[in-house]
Amino acid sequence: MWALRAAVRPGPGLCRLARGRRLPRAKPLPPPPPPPACPERALAAFGPGGVKRRGGEGRGRRDDDGPRSRAGEQEEEEEDPGDAEQEEEEEALLRTEPLLPLGTQRVCLIHPEVKRGPEKPKLTRAEWQVAEAEALVHTLDGWSVVESMVVPSKSSDGKLIFGKGTLEHLTEKIRGTPEITAVFLNVERLAAPTKKELEAAWGVQVCDRFTVVLHIFRCNARTKEARLQVALAELPLLRSRLKTSMALPDRRGWGSRYIMGSGESFVQVQQRLLKDQEMKIRKALERLRNKRRLLGRQRRRQEFPVISVVGYTNCGKTTLIKALTGDDAVQPRDQLFATLDITAHAGWLPSRVAVIYMDTIGFLSQLPHSLIESFSATLEDVARSDLIVHVRDMSHPETELQKASVLSTLRGLRLPAALLDSVLEVHNKVDLVPGYRPAGPQAVAVSALLGQGLPELKARLEDAVLRATGRQVLTLRVQLAGAQLSWLHQEATVQDVDVIPEAGVADVTVVISSSAYGRFRKLFPE
Repeated sequence: MWALRAAVRPGPGLCRLARGRRLPRAKPLPPPPPPPACPERALAAFGPGGVKRRGGEGRGRRDDDGPRSRAGEQEEEEEDPGDAEQEEEEEALLRTEPLLPLGTQRVCLIHPEVKRGPEKPKLTRAEWQVAEAEALVHTLDGWSVVESMVVPSKSSDGKLIFGKGTLEHLTEKIRGTPEITAVFLNVERLAAPTKKELEAAWGVQVCDRFTVVLHIFRCNARTKEARLQVALAELPLLRSRLKTSMALPDRRGWGSRYIMGSGESFVQVQQRLLKDQEMKIRKALERLRNKRRLLGRQRRRQEFPVISVVGYTNCGKTTLIKALTGDDAVQPRDQLFATLDITAHAGWLPSRVAVIYMDTIGFLSQLPHSLIESFSATLEDVARSDLIVHVRDMSHPETELQKASVLSTLRGLRLPAALLDSVLEVHNKVDLVPGYRPAGPQAVAVSALLGQGLPELKARLEDAVLRATGRQVLTLRVQLAGAQLSWLHQEATVQDVDVIPEAGVADVTVVISSSAYGRFRKLFPE
């Protein structure tokens, strides 16, 4: 029910390093086990969709026929008899009308600029905010901006936002431009009465930032979980519209009429239906969340480190993951909210430790908390990761504001303190900023598109992952005649095998987790 894309690539990181003293006609080594499969089972643990195989194999635990693998398969394949009925119920919840009209829309973009007072935005300018708002509009198919205006305003929370004279000027402008079919008022959220009065004055539909972003989410949602989360986020708007529609002159009295002797008025029936719909959506999301937690436990048993890549929308997260994994199937798009569903991608660190990169939904400033809360189930994966990589677009004029928005959102997710303190900051698109150098040693400057700075980034990733997961680099002496070498190939990352044939042993350098090392010592006591 919850499938995530994943990809694997072959590459030089998969070659086996074997150095040491190899004497002529030495006692033959036991044949090494076949290279373990890339972390398919770990990727499958993110959803039944599993992994998109692209050839090549990587270091990881081999999918054998032992009890552990069979138990995992039972957990993945076991189906609830009521699944079909739940599927139908969930699909019914998604059959709702969109909040904004589909098809071609010619939009007049109005940005209220607060020039003084506590509401004056910091770290930004009006023209930058207008540019982002235009990008939001152009993200929707068939939508275009035919007019952009920056209008002075004392407050973005007032009843009509604009003064009487300004409102009359805007009304004359909009009604005198027949090609305008909608108005995008670039404020976080419009009160329902304000929206209705503006629509009555201007004669076209008026939408705020929240509605436009939510409509983009609806258009880009692919998985059932993402669609359910969008449906949950839409409910406050539907309630607001119901309340406002009952206050209209031609509908006054509806709220006091009882329907078919039920004892409920029309408004009460509609409110109850919305409440029932919310309960059903939350139950459906909780079922998906429980499955995600079960699959997460399977992933943790595989012991593959997870790196969550976060950042402001359109900062280059997907491009960076493509550069780190070499997966040609990943196709980044120069578009806001191109990634709405979290996707998993397999990769390898320089030490040949297999890792999973999680491509997350992009963040945006000036969004109501309720929208972020609706996607909390998806963002839970960030909390369960071993490392967070914060990607920043250093070519954007509002990069500091974007950073503040991302960090504020991460803090709102109540992540573990250790995870927040270890965030690795990646300064992307530095090829567009000639001569750029990070201000401090904590950040890594890269150009994901050109591959600039990637070796340093991979080294920093490896160091951070080994610290976060408790992995250590050890040199273990093993008997060539036993099963120790084969076990290490399966359960750890073998970096080097130094053979001492006259003694029948080998010094094996491995990257191994504390739990795997404990199992090794239990199976093969010194």
